[in-house]
Amino acid sequence: MVVVSLVSFMLFNFVGDPVDNMVGQEATYEERVAMRDNLGLNDPFLVQFGRFMINAVQGEFGISYRIQRPVADLIAERMPATLELVIASAILSVFLGIPMGIYTGINPESWLSRSFLVGSLIGVTLPTFVIGILLIYIFAVALGVLPSFGRGEAVQLGWWSTGLLTATGWKAIIMPSVTLALFQMTIILRLVRSEMLEVMRTDYIKFARARGLPNRMINFGHAFKNTLVPVITIVGLNLGSLIAFSIITETVFQWPGMGFLFIQAVGFADIPVMAAYLVLVAVIFVSINLFVDILYFVVDPRLRVDKTVAAGN
Repeated sequence: MVVVSLVSFMLFNFVGDPVDNMVGQEATYEERVAMRDNLGLNDPFLVQFGRFMINAVQGEFGISYRIQRPVADLIAERMPATLELVIASAILSVFLGIPMGIYTGINPESWLSRSFLVGSLIGVTLPTFVIGILLIYIFAVALGVLPSFGRGEAVQLGWWSTGLLTATGWKAIIMPSVTLALFQMTIILRLVRSEMLEVMRTDYIKFARARGLPNRMINFGHAFKNTLVPVITIVGLNLGSLIAFSIITETVFQWPGMGFLFIQAVGFADIPVMAAYLVLVAVIFVSINLFVDILYFVVDPRLRVDKTVAAGN
């Protein structure tokens, strides 16, 4: 976390001078210097970074140069939109990618499996913004059944705003979630397929067939269960990457989330917003990795056996 904060803070010092965007062309040199002093931009780099880290530990990321509001408030306002989009995309990618991967692993020569693989090539090769623009053209411009931008009508539940309680909100989230989920879904599909093909060739699967166990028990009780460790790894990492990659999707669909806020901050050289966003993404990645490591112990019985043997020795 410290390294990510340091690198991001170093890079942001080269994206531009926010004072140029905050004052008019008529501002004098003295006025510019005074504003830089007020913002602390004339302090040495280590002083600025130390001040940023001390405030970040307390959940304070300063004031946005562009909007003149606390960055923590801006992130809190935009976070529900991003999390809803990411959760919807994760559900689509997991609940479609895993079954398709299992099917293509069990029936690799069927025409449906080949169709899934051809479709997965499209999801891997096409950039996210191309998929988004294509969906907008088909469903918003040509057919006119879905909105091309925005989040729809949102309902306020305390500090959380959600669009999943309105019809326009559900319509608005369909295309962005599909766009964001397609690449992740193809990765999960191909991973599950390759793991299933490898497991199905092992001796214990052949022995299970020789014992006369039903195919359902062999495929799901033995084969799929032993593919869960790498699948959990990829799914966990994908959840973090969905938040990072949502920048492109939110920009294409004008989705009012944290990624769109970050893009606007880059154009304005709004350093506090950019630093706070990257630190938040890093926190999410670290937390998900920790959660995935804990799940290993729950899913893989070999880890529990090794621990028991080590305790006995």
